[in-house]
Amino acid sequence: MQRLSLTQSLQQKLSPQQIQFIKLLQIPTAELETRVEEELEINPALEEGPDTEFEETNNDDPFSDDYDDDYKERNDDVDLGSYLNEDDYNGYKMQGDGNYTEEDREMPVANRSTLTDTLMQQFGYLNLDERQEIIGMQLIGSIENDGYIRRSMQAIVNDLAFSHSIFTDTDELETVLKRIQTFDPPGIAARSLQECLLLQLHRKDAGDPAVPLAIRIIEDLFEEFSKKHYDKIQKRLNISEEQLKKVIQIITKLNPKPGSVEGEDGAVQYLIPDFILSNNAGKIELTLNSRNAPELRISRSFAEMLDTYEKSDKNNRSLKETVSFVKQKLDAAKWFIDAIKQRQATLLKTMNAIVKFQYDFFLEGDETKLRPMILKDIANLIDMDVSTVSRVANSKAVQTEFGIYPLKYFFSEGIATDSGEDVSSREVKNILKEFIDHEPKGNPLSDDKLEKMLNERGYNIARRTVAKYREQLNIPVARLRKQL
Repeated sequence: MQRLSLTQSLQQKLSPQQIQFIKLLQIPTAELETRVEEELEINPALEEGPDTEFEETNNDDPFSDDYDDDYKERNDDVDLGSYLNEDDYNGYKMQGDGNYTEEDREMPVANRSTLTDTLMQQFGYLNLDERQEIIGMQLIGSIENDGYIRRSMQAIVNDLAFSHSIFTDTDELETVLKRIQTFDPPGIAARSLQECLLLQLHRKDAGDPAVPLAIRIIEDLFEEFSKKHYDKIQKRLNISEEQLKKVIQIITKLNPKPGSVEGEDGAVQYLIPDFILSNNAGKIELTLNSRNAPELRISRSFAEMLDTYEKSDKNNRSLKETVSFVKQKLDAAKWFIDAIKQRQATLLKTMNAIVKFQYDFFLEGDETKLRPMILKDIANLIDMDVSTVSRVANSKAVQTEFGIYPLKYFFSEGIATDSGEDVSSREVKNILKEFIDHEPKGNPLSDDKLEKMLNERGYNIARRTVAKYREQLNIPVARLRKQL
């Protein structure tokens, strides 16, 4: 039986210009130059150089009604839900489009060859036939960022059949895979951690008596090794504690994620600061990285085209279409210049609020002086939406006299103390890490013991919170921290 029902729903809609401002706000400094270059390429009405034709926009709120006055007649609002799934809107591409969380967002890396580039260079030296080349490229394409192949061999066999009409089997795949697994970095194209470690161990000096023992441990006693049951390993292999220590040292120096480095130097990540902070005789001074302030202007020749139209035949259809195109590009260029200025104003306003909130830290760099601070604190301080503050904090960094910090470093929860004060959870994490760094290696501190030690320091914290902070610090449980 069919039924008709009437429902009401509240939907938030943003104009295309507001959407583009959001995207422009969330990208880091390293990507802004690329974004500006893209706009210069697709819009001939936009030029590099000081903007002297138009007045500067001074809106503090990126979603003010005045911001879209030039576009109200276009009636081209877009539903927010559809925007979140779009990678490209209205012809304006954005490097790094997408939905971000504080955990997902990564800072930009220096330009260098990718892992796939490095592997393909080595692949070219194998002198394989055409069939094996297709199989090899399919295998390399299946390697994930950390260097592992997690798709099953049968799934890759099916991929080759459907995509390339190559009918093969897992045995032939294994043959080509073994060749790829000889590439650098060692351990690449492994299908498990165990295989990854074995690939690296087989490249070690076989003359070292500890290497064959290490291979045997990973091959036959991997579960015991993973759980750090060293007494069982020692008994099964009938070796001394000193021998076991040497073997464990060899294994722990192996790289569990070979894809994360390229060669021995590794893949260095660079934090490019969006803000520069300096201490001038006890006074904190904040400036914006100059790369955030590109000089852009409206093309004078495009503006003159409109003057020409005013003096021409208004009934010429071809001329009307040309002028419509010119107006569209001029509007887009003017909006982009305003959006860049708006981005600068929003960045500075947000960072100034963070500096004000964490002033004592920025004076001395003492982490114990970091105050508990959440996104809402800054949003209330500058009268902006929490989502706007999140976009700034999520992908930006500040250079101080004590180093470069991502902005999200300064946001943390508060923990109550016996004195009734609130301290930053970061301070508690630092103390927790200090306890673990100085614990007896043969008898690590349990979470219960760590809870008691923190309580004795005056921090009212539960064992489950200790476990949460320990996991956030990527510190394993006590049993897995045990060393010989």
